[in-house]
Amino acid sequence: MTPAADSRYPIAVLVSGSGTNLQAILDAAADPGYAATVAVVISDRPGVRALGRADAAGVPTAVVAWGDHPDRESFSTAVCDAAAAHGAEAIVMAGFMRILSAAALNRYSGRILNIHPSLLPAFAGTTHAVRDALGHGVKLTGVTVHLADEHVDYGPILEQEAVPVLAGDTEDTLHARIQDVEHRLYPAAVDAFARGRYEVAGRVVARREPV
Repeated sequence: MTPAADSRYPIAVLVSGSGTNLQAILDAAADPGYAATVAVVISDRPGVRALGRADAAGVPTAVVAWGDHPDRESFSTAVCDAAAAHGAEAIVMAGFMRILSAAALNRYSGRILNIHPSLLPAFAGTTHAVRDALGHGVKLTGVTVHLADEHVDYGPILEQEAVPVLAGDTEDTLHARIQDVEHRLYPAAVDAFARGRYEVAGRVVARREPV
C-alpha cells in the first residue's frame, strides 16, 4: 500500500552550516502532530553538516551554490525555484548566511521566517551578535524570530525570548544558552506559523491562541 501523502504545511529550510536549528525543526516535525513538514533543505554550499542531517531524516536536499550565479537576483530566484519545486509554501532560514533579493521576498511575501541571536532591533545586521552583546555590556540579550523583509533583521517580530548575560560569560557560554532557546523557540514559531496563528498588521504581530 502506498503511504498517504503528508498533508501538513510544507516548508523549505535554508541552511549554510552545521544545521542545529534545522535539526531542532526536523526533530519537531518527526511528530505527526506538528503542523509543518520539511519538504526540502536548501544549502548555498555543498558538503555542509546540515545536508547530512537532512539526509539522515530522509528529507530531500538541494544545493544552490552562491558562486554559480552572477548576482543576488539570479541566486534568489534559483533558491525560490528549488523551494517551489518541492511544493514549499514558506521558507525558513536557519543559519542561512545569504540575503535574498526583493524578488524572492515578493514571491514568498510574508512567508519567509528568520531567526537572529539577539533581541531585535538590538545588534541587527551582524554575524557577531553574541560577541557584540558582550562587548556592549548588555545585561539581557536573547532570540528573535521574525518575518524577513527588504531590510536585514528588521521584519515583523513573531517571537522573542530574553537570555540573561551572566558574570563571566564568554562568547561560547552565552552562545550555548542562546542556542538552547533557539532550538525550542524556532520550532514552536514555525508550528504556530503553519497553523495560521500570527496576525500581522504593519510591524505589529498578534498571536491567536487555540480556542
